[in-house]
Amino acid sequence: MMALSDKQDDKRDIGGPRQPLLQVRNLLKHFPLKGQGLPFSGNKSAVRAVDGINFDILKGETLGVVGESGCGKSTTARVLMQLIHQDSGELVFDGETVGSRALPLRQFRRQTQMVFQDSYSSLNPRMTIEDSIAFAPIVHGLSSRTAITRARDLLARVGLQPERFAGRYPHELSGGQRQRVNIARALALEPRLVILDEAVSALDKSVEAQVLNLLLDLKQEFGLTYLFISHDLNVVRFISDRVLVMYLGQVVEIGSADQVFDQPKHPYTRALLQSMPSMDPLQRTEVAPLAGDPPNPINPPSGCRFHTRCAYVQAPCSQQAPVFASAASGHGVACLRYEANSGVSQDAAALLETNHG
Repeated sequence: MMALSDKQDDKRDIGGPRQPLLQVRNLLKHFPLKGQGLPFSGNKSAVRAVDGINFDILKGETLGVVGESGCGKSTTARVLMQLIHQDSGELVFDGETVGSRALPLRQFRRQTQMVFQDSYSSLNPRMTIEDSIAFAPIVHGLSSRTAITRARDLLARVGLQPERFAGRYPHELSGGQRQRVNIARALALEPRLVILDEAVSALDKSVEAQVLNLLLDLKQEFGLTYLFISHDLNVVRFISDRVLVMYLGQVVEIGSADQVFDQPKHPYTRALLQSMPSMDPLQRTEVAPLAGDPPNPINPPSGCRFHTRCAYVQAPCSQQAPVFASAASGHGVACLRYEANSGVSQDAAALLETNHG
């Protein structure tokens, strides 16, 4: 099989192994609403999909991203891929700013690929499987013969026999097979970072387990780094090294998988974990862990955005926005209960941790 780790000029480990692969700094993406506001007033409404977030993706890790629908997970993924451009903020890939002369978008996109949720609409129905996988390498300068050889090698690596599947079309494959094709296509450009946006959520559980094991094998074999977005918290804990929690366009907590799942700090994270179904009949949820719908992202609440649904809300929460702070352990949270001199009782933080579990 053709090695996917051949040295390339755009694959240098510029920052060394301790340098984060991707640094996200003050990333902001708003979607303006047409016809809103008075003419010439300048007061136009916008959906605040991603509202000033900061985080790092470390080399060789899997960073899981969780949160309710509409919290900004998929928009973040598309901005990271530069499928849509941010309004402000900076992406630094291995020490170089994305879109700069040192790292133009074409070069960045060779190193960052994405696997989408809908395995069918992600593929061109008029192209055979091998042509779909070989298309991007050909665009980036690889000869057709070499690209087809690579496509067939990758099909074999993801468990699809090339002699059976290379000439088929997407409609002739099952959902799990199509997602394997999408994974092979993502690897065709020999990326360093793969973004997986709900990549297994449309699969049944047996196929989901096979694809997850495949992702783990590919990560180890090719030295990949993953950003893994999912609603399934059990899957996130299984595959992730660290977990990032988003709420209404902002990061509210980040830490190792064990820290976030076993010692959650933010009330929203705790509510998400309590919503996980349990097979134990003695631990059935009788009271909804979280009441109400998320606020309108066009006009989010003042102060802490979660205060309208938080069971531990206090007076300052509606006025003062929390500052995201990370402890020495790497467990960070945006909650006034963990800020000194915030006016919120520090006993509330201890109560929150005591009540968990």
